[in-house]
Amino acid sequence: MNLELENKVIVVTGGSKGIGYGICEVLCKEGAIPVIIGRTKKDVLKAQEVLQYEGAKVYYAIAELTKPEECKAAIEKVVEEVGRIDGLVNNAGINDGISLENGNYADFVRSINRNLTHYYMMAHYALPELKKTKGSIVNISSKTASTGQGRTSGYAAANGGRNALTREWAVELLPYSIRVNALIVAECYTPLYKKWIKSFEQPEKKLKEICEKIPLENRMTSAEEIGNTVAFLLSPKSSHTTGQLLYVDGGYTHLDRAL
Repeated sequence: MNLELENKVIVVTGGSKGIGYGICEVLCKEGAIPVIIGRTKKDVLKAQEVLQYEGAKVYYAIAELTKPEECKAAIEKVVEEVGRIDGLVNNAGINDGISLENGNYADFVRSINRNLTHYYMMAHYALPELKKTKGSIVNISSKTASTGQGRTSGYAAANGGRNALTREWAVELLPYSIRVNALIVAECYTPLYKKWIKSFEQPEKKLKEICEKIPLENRMTSAEEIGNTVAFLLSPKSSHTTGQLLYVDGGYTHLDRAL
């Protein structure tokens, strides 16, 4: 299917690694122009180099997304260098394990800033350009907002916020024909996920136990599978889809994991 994304400029936060990189890979295959927003220049430049290897156009901006002024500067750089924004994928974040029992106010607020506040700021600063193009926003979220996980209050709360903002923005932006949707991830084996798995005494056993609970094929979702759905949500092929929370998770969240 031709998703009609050729030469569409798509801003992807956290696009140099993991899910964000997988999204950028798919966008390149569709002929879109991803713009990677990240804080570590070395990682961003490496991702750009690899993605451009087969002739794709890839831009970038360096930003620490917990700082509003850097979010603003990143969007300004995109507009200056590329001239337009057709889509925004809010993806960057980290499951930082701020618990209720052992956490504290400062760490909880820091977690919200690392995982939610920049979703608002990036959308806020990109909005004038999205109005011009009748663009689309996709918020990447996590099943923790629906299922809980334990010992990760900040991250779970942030993802609940991501889901709520998706619905709120879908309503607010109706007059501009800007569609807003969220893609909910459950288990995807990213570098951060691998680091978490290695924190267990028997990482291979823990990974096997998790995969056995994923109903469809007892395997993790790939970054490419997430990227495919994100590309669809950004494209004109999903032209009457807005305010939706789509779970690309092999049935993990809603099917009986005792199957």
